[in-house]
Formats: sequence, structure tokens, C-alpha cells
Amino acid sequence: MATPVGMIRALHRGTLGQSVVVDRIFSGIQPTGTPHLGNYLGAIQNWVKLQEESSSVLYSIMDMHSLTMPKEPAVLRQNILDTTAAILACGIDPKKCFLFRQSLVPEHAELAWILGCLTNVPRLLRLPQWKMKSASQNNEGTVGLLTYPVLQAADILLYKSTHVPVGEDQVLHLELAQDIAQRFNKKYGEFFPMPKAILSTTKKIKSLRDPAVKMSKSDPQKLAAVNVADSPEEIVLKFRKAVTDFTSEVTYDPASRPGVSNLVSIHAAVTGLSITEVLHQSAGLDTARYKMVVAESVIQKFAPIRNEIKKLQEDKSHLIKVLEDGAEKAKELAAPIYQEIRQLVGFQ
Repeated sequence: MATPVGMIRALHRGTLGQSVVVDRIFSGIQPTGTPHLGNYLGAIQNWVKLQEESSSVLYSIMDMHSLTMPKEPAVLRQNILDTTAAILACGIDPKKCFLFRQSLVPEHAELAWILGCLTNVPRLLRLPQWKMKSASQNNEGTVGLLTYPVLQAADILLYKSTHVPVGEDQVLHLELAQDIAQRFNKKYGEFFPMPKAILSTTKKIKSLRDPAVKMSKSDPQKLAAVNVADSPEEIVLKFRKAVTDFTSEVTYDPASRPGVSNLVSIHAAVTGLSITEVLHQSAGLDTARYKMVVAESVIQKFAPIRNEIKKLQEDKSHLIKVLEDGAEKAKELAAPIYQEIRQLVGFQ
């Protein structure tokens, strides 16, 4: 289980060896355009909550990570803006957090090189994301694809982050960041705090077309993922075509009824109800009618967000300024930490 943010405080090194107590949250999202339902429920919704609970929160648009999979420059530029518009529309407030673009803070890449020199290649080769994504590239995965978990570690450690909201599929990468931090501390003296996971309480949202896999924008089946900016008609169509089974009753049993159980998880997450409450409300409904109930709940949840996304997308200069302002704040935080790292490793 993850440790609640307020219960753990990490000792950060201050001037002249003094210890300063700081709680700091770091998380990031790849710019894939408007997020899908799984992104919103599993990450962004939690981000909004965390920015209200902590005084030091950094959220980054991870444009450097996005290069690990082929991207056209024009598409990447637009995706960065669309992702920014979407997370702002979902409730992220730049006055309550640092929202910035990763590549605007060059210390991320510089620290990644230092940390990469402390990381064993066999450890990276064992990570499941490398095996899966390399296979999708005909086993010709790039160096960037292999080493991006080291860049993730740098993203976190550059700010001496103490807590990282992660999904289940990112826990191994956070453990790598912890191991790298320990290696650095052993070699150069206690410097980095051990970042701890904040695990989402939302059930992992599965594909509507194949409930055996998680929802993904890269899914070749266009009806598999519901995007935050989808129209009501698109949302209805996707839920109507959602894969279930031949039993009409609405129950929750992920092992034997993954399709229906996925719908129940979505329904509970967007309404704030428990699984038990959702099942009680859905008693007597067959799965065909229940799909429309879930679709309507999602439509109501996303309607104001969709409208706000459209408004924000019309003001490109505002989106760029938000990311640039956030990057300046992130640089101010990162610079003294990185300068101390430079001294520790012998660069100055």
C-alpha cells in the first residue's frame, strides 16, 4: 500500500549541512493528445486532489519520453498543447502546482546521464515495458526506449521528490528510481530521499473491446478507448459496442466476467459510488441497458471538461505561456539541487 502524503516527511539537505523537511510530489504524463478515460480516472483525477493537499507539487508534460515511440514533429507539437488543454480543463491549477514541459528544463537530461552511469544494463533489459515495446518494434528497440526508465528516475530525483503517484504498471520503474537513488547515496553520501508511491485507488480501466488489456490510445481498435473530448454520440457508440458476455445480469467478478466488471468499475469511478452501491442501483438491469447507464454517467462527467478543452484549445498562446511559466519555476527549484549534484560527482 502507498503511504499517505501527509504521514511521511523526507530530510532534504540544506545549506551548511542543515536538514530541511519538505514533502514534494512529482508526476508526469506523456503528450498523446486528449487523455482517455483510463488516464483521467487513474491519474489526472488524483492529481487534482493532490494539488489541494500538498504545498509542493510538480506535474510535467513528458515530451522527451514521447520520442521513444516514433512521432512526427507537427503531431508532437499539437499533442503537447492538446494534453495541456485537457489537464487544465480537468482541474489542474498552475497556481497550485508547477505545470511544465519536461524538455524546457535541461537538467532532466543532464541528470539522466549521471544516473545512467550508475545503472546496470541487465536491470533495464528485465523491465517488462522494454520487452513489450521492443517486441512491437520488431525487437529493434532504441537506446532511448531502453533507458527511458533512467530518465524517469531523473525526473523524480531532480526535485528531491518524496512521493510519486503511479499506476500498477509503473511500480517497477519507481523501484528502479529508488535503487538508483540508493546507489547515488552510497557512492556520494546521503542526498536523495527515497521517493514513495502513491497508488491510485481506482481500479485499472480496461479496453472496451478487450477487457483483458488496459485502455490505451494506441489500441488499433477505435472503439476500445473513450477519450475525454469525445462527443456524447461517440461515447454512447463505444459503450454500446463494449464487449461483455452472454449473461444479462450486472455483477462484479473481474476474473470470470471482466467486461461487465470493467463497466462497473468505470461507473463507480465516474460517480464516486462504491462497487456495492453501483450494483445495488443496477439491480434488475440487463447489460444492454446498463451500458447506456454507464455511458450517460461518463457523458455527464466529461461534458464540462469537453467544453473547457475547446475553449482552451482556441488560445494556443495561453497554453504555451502556462508551460513556459511552469518551466521557469521548475528550473528555479532544480538549479540549486543540480548544482550540488555537480559538485558531488566532481564536475565542479
